[in-house]
Amino acid sequence: MASEMAEAIRQLISEKGIPEELIIKTLEDSILAAYKKKFGTSENAIIRFKENYEGIEIYAKKTIVSDDDFEDEVLEIPLEEARKLAEEAEIGDILEIPVDPSEFDFQSVMLAKQTARQSLRDISRDTLYAEFKSKVGEIIIGYYQRERNGTIFVDLGKVEGIFPRKYQSPRESYHVGDRIKALIVEVEKTKTGFQVVLSRTHAEFVRKLLELEIPEIYDKTIEIFKIVREPGYRTKVAVYTKRTDIDPVGACVGPKGMRSQLISQELEGEKIDFIRYDINPKEFIRNALAPAQIKEVYIVDDARHMALAVVEEHELSIAIGKSGQNVKLANRLCDWNIDVMTEEQYLQDSRNVELKKAADSLFSAEEEQGEELLLKDLPGMKPEWILALESAGIQSIEQFLEAEESEMPQRTSIAAEDLARIREIIEENVEIVQEEAEEEETEAYSCPECGAPITMDMDHCPSCGVALSFEVDEGRDE
Repeated sequence: MASEMAEAIRQLISEKGIPEELIIKTLEDSILAAYKKKFGTSENAIIRFKENYEGIEIYAKKTIVSDDDFEDEVLEIPLEEARKLAEEAEIGDILEIPVDPSEFDFQSVMLAKQTARQSLRDISRDTLYAEFKSKVGEIIIGYYQRERNGTIFVDLGKVEGIFPRKYQSPRESYHVGDRIKALIVEVEKTKTGFQVVLSRTHAEFVRKLLELEIPEIYDKTIEIFKIVREPGYRTKVAVYTKRTDIDPVGACVGPKGMRSQLISQELEGEKIDFIRYDINPKEFIRNALAPAQIKEVYIVDDARHMALAVVEEHELSIAIGKSGQNVKLANRLCDWNIDVMTEEQYLQDSRNVELKKAADSLFSAEEEQGEELLLKDLPGMKPEWILALESAGIQSIEQFLEAEESEMPQRTSIAAEDLARIREIIEENVEIVQEEAEEEETEAYSCPECGAPITMDMDHCPSCGVALSFEVDEGRDE
């Protein structure tokens, strides 16, 4: 029995991942519960495990009293009996008396077993829950076990995961025993334990695949601005890099498209477009409509994020995509409402004639004043920064740079180090050109003869021809 207990403890530690101290504490508690069931209290009980858990020893602490004062056999021991165990025993001393587990009645033993079993089951469940909760957002591999009402149950080793139909790509099908790679999207407690929910349709699943296959994304040399998906059909990934010697799109696609092909194969043939992120919304929209070639992009309504993309006739179907998928994904990627049409449609439709006038007037104004670049369009800007700045009436990069630097922490409630980081982001992404208008200061003089206006660089009055000379005040530069 002792060897069986030792093996059970080692198994719980290695297979269930339960910490050793928790197992020992649970066994102690179960034995104390049996002790209390038998003797009415467990306050005087001591539990000791033998070396390598080869057995358990139980002791009862008893106070030595005189034979006449002896009343409680659970907590006390008479002096005469105590001296049989320890010759030097004296009244008031405490002895540890071995307790034979066989003294426990059947009910006490059963209570101990049930308490230990239930406690260990709870600990095992809580340990596994914590383990999988920490893995939310990570990819895991399991095996198809069974299916019920469209939900696939996946063997994840220690636990069973559920793979709901809504998180399955319409392009994919599975059979018993199939290997399934999926993202852990949720770990939720239930009445009987907990559920590990898996997905292959989330955008985050693609992000993790990209980190696995593209080292530059994993080490943050290339960063992902945003990912949008139509699961089973097409994914668009906007990428950028701060390094001028790296083409982010080319690095993601890989030599002869090998890297993007690997991702597409894992997604069962789903098309994947890598898009170069650009802070300029016109360029970003142009890039987002790939693989279509865009002739021109017009910003129709900046406040409402409405834009128009004009394409050649043969590019229209490509820009729109099957069932409008390409332009819909571009809308979501850029966060703009993009309308696509050919140049002929654009010019002939009466509504678009007015639209063209509005667009032309907008762009003529832009050419004079320049496009206003917004802080929220910069990569790396935290939502709380944007909200705090907008609350202070600062939306554009120009407004931020023109604001008094010393007043910004109090005005925006943003920490000084965060404001410094925002300035770094602006410097990394925007070329700031400072135009200095130097005006020559000229002083006005009058001719002493005729009163005509003259300047210091004149030798003769242009009006009356009198010779001119100027006296320079002491202390002034000539």
